Amino acid sequence: MTSRISAKKQRALEILARLKQLYPEAPCTLDYETPVQLMVATILAAQCTDERVNTVTPALFRRFPDAAALAGADVSELETLVRSTGFYRNKAKNIQAACQMIMEKFGGEVPRSMKDLTSLPGVARKTANVVSAHAFGVNLGVTVDTHVKRLSYRFGLTKHTEPVKIEQDLMKLLPQPDWENWSIRLVYHGRAVCNARSPQCDRCVLVDICPSAHVGQPAKKVANLSRN
Repeated sequence: MTSRISAKKQRALEILARLKQLYPEAPCTLDYETPVQLMVATILAAQCTDERVNTVTPALFRRFPDAAALAGADVSELETLVRSTGFYRNKAKNIQAACQMIMEKFGGEVPRSMKDLTSLPGVARKTANVVSAHAFGVNLGVTVDTHVKRLSYRFGLTKHTEPVKIEQDLMKLLPQPDWENWSIRLVYHGRAVCNARSPQCDRCVLVDICPSAHVGQPAKKVANLSRN
């Protein structure tokens, strides 16, 4: 058991080192100016591309630039502004409720602890991890989105499909300072090379250490991860 864990950690660190070389810059792909704007953008990014969110948020933040404005907004206007991100009614409701809680309970400032962040409506661990890492420079955990789910499974770093369990596995394998940028680099790699249905193993820098390389479709299970 110990040697297996050690080998898995060694593989994770080697993957991390190669991804750092391949994608030396790993900034957040959402546009924002303040922690509350990042929180809102991350809520909107659920089941939506970051590119789409970045086309929506300029008008949204011009109209409602901070937690106080969002807390007092007409929810129907919020819905109209975020409609194209999908699930807009639920997203608008959560954004307003989260900002109301920020105003009433946290003095108008986005909280910094995982417990407080995840107490906000619409903020689960994924959003909390993004906000904490990029707004406050603190890695509380590993952000697990569809790319991270797929690639972590393909790399043999987890056997789980639930984001919380995947996150727990990755936190044991990776250095804390790299938790958030690991996730961003996996997003880049998932989009550019290791896509869900036809991973391009022939041009992947990880092919020699990836347990799923050239196995055809690890995909009946792995492609399903992107739909969960």
